[in-house]
Amino acid sequence: MTEENLKAGIEALLFIYGEPITIKKIAEALQTDEVTVLKTLDLLSNDLKTEGRGLMLFTYDKRVQLGTKPDFSSLLSNILKRELSEDVTPAALETLSIIAYAGPCGRAFIDYVRGVNSSFILRSLLMRGLIERFQDPRRQSAFLYQVTFDFLRHLGVSSVSGLPEYTKYQELVAAYRNAQSSPTSSPNEPVQA
Repeated sequence: MTEENLKAGIEALLFIYGEPITIKKIAEALQTDEVTVLKTLDLLSNDLKTEGRGLMLFTYDKRVQLGTKPDFSSLLSNILKRELSEDVTPAALETLSIIAYAGPCGRAFIDYVRGVNSSFILRSLLMRGLIERFQDPRRQSAFLYQVTFDFLRHLGVSSVSGLPEYTKYQELVAAYRNAQSSPTSSPNEPVQA
């Protein structure tokens, strides 16, 4: 893989991942070594520091995350305020439904089911207090999402099992997860929800 392709691959991985990711995990995903990843991250960081770029790299404790530059905080703050004052979008309702019926589940599962990156929507739902995020006990670098009590109160149900057709969808989710964990499932599809 060329240096430019590796740099583009790292940028794409950081974008789609959305959360902080370890250098080791980047190296494994791109089938290279950690030293090469660190050098390429320096190149990417320098590229992002140029004028006209709105993103930057944040690094801490052998983890890295792609985020927005502080210069754009007031612009993004205004956009988020407008977003939170508006009704929940159809995409947010879709994400909320996945979390309510399949949760707790990870972002990779949500993205896979939706077919698109859900980072912004998850952030919006977190800020609205409709979902909560907690560390995955099986993978320290990942998070799981579940609906909150506020979400249940808004719907007037005492638990997620009170959601319409909850049992039916639990059976579908269980069948999907069993199919994903079988030895015949595709290695590119997420196994863990």
